[in-house]
Amino acid sequence: MLAYIIRRLLLVIPTLIGIMLVNFIIAQAAPGGPIDKVIAEIRGAAGGALERVSGSNTGETGGAGQTRGTRGIDPQLIKQLEHQFGFDRPIGERFVMMMGNYLRFDFGNSFFRNANVIGLIGQKLPVSISLGLWTTLLAYLISIPLGIRKAVRDGSAFDVWTSGAIIVGYAVPSFLIAIALIVVFAGGSYFQWFPLRGLTSNGWSSLDWPHRILDYFWHLALPVAALVVGSFANLTMLTKNSFLEEINKLYVMTARAKGLSEHRVLYGHVFRNAMLIVIANFPAAFINILFTSALLIEVIFSLDGLGLLGFEAALDRDYPVIFGTLYIYTLIGMTMNLVRDIVYMLVDPRIDFATRRA
Repeated sequence: MLAYIIRRLLLVIPTLIGIMLVNFIIAQAAPGGPIDKVIAEIRGAAGGALERVSGSNTGETGGAGQTRGTRGIDPQLIKQLEHQFGFDRPIGERFVMMMGNYLRFDFGNSFFRNANVIGLIGQKLPVSISLGLWTTLLAYLISIPLGIRKAVRDGSAFDVWTSGAIIVGYAVPSFLIAIALIVVFAGGSYFQWFPLRGLTSNGWSSLDWPHRILDYFWHLALPVAALVVGSFANLTMLTKNSFLEEINKLYVMTARAKGLSEHRVLYGHVFRNAMLIVIANFPAAFINILFTSALLIEVIFSLDGLGLLGFEAALDRDYPVIFGTLYIYTLIGMTMNLVRDIVYMLVDPRIDFATRRA
């Protein structure tokens, strides 16, 4: 196992470089950039920052091409802005410098926030990790027992009505559930049991640790609940189908014929095999919640997380923030994939990735 982990870790660097290179090229091809935004602000027309001429080439990864926004501007000012943003260097040199800095976790400074990118990410990451981690854990804690129960009682009334509830939960977007929770439980129209914004209360640092923990989960209750309702449907059905497939196999019939109890057959034999595909889904579920589903939840509950940071950076063409968050996203994704493989081996010792190529 150790040799396999080492090989996977050695693959991190080329994988990171490849992903960053693809996105670097895409950003190079995209029209517009921070120079246009600055010039639009100088002109007092922020809306003009989005007007680009097809084929323009400014930005973190672009050159000094003329756009509609830069026409009529002193060329010396354009050169000063290019130097300020680092666009006066060749594209290849900028990419090599960027990756060299990123491998040392030096993401530079934001173009428009007057702050260090790694500091910004450090401030926002706890919010996103909190949402993603607790939502994924709760979804698994609900979905696995529920999916097993549905498999054992396949076709029963319990299976039918829970399937109906799952379909409803899957069909309703998480942001609508969030709004409904706010209306009912956060002072909207009925009760005011939970806070409406933030991850912690004012004066949180002055509380003792038990009250800090309670306050933290008090603020997380509604946003996590909104995400869980929309997240556990696929996982529940995946668990059910995996168990149904295993239950109908010959080795289960043999175990039952030997007189083993149903509990022993289910959890001693079926569980290990059926859970492999469920475990394989964990990284994708975590990353999906962390980087996509949580964005609207962060906005609705005023949670200043990494998803909102990346979204605002994309609108502002703040490329140091965009590529810094992308770098962190990629690292987390690869780490979760490695964790998945390790859990694979713990759940089923018959699987040995060390005998396969990484």
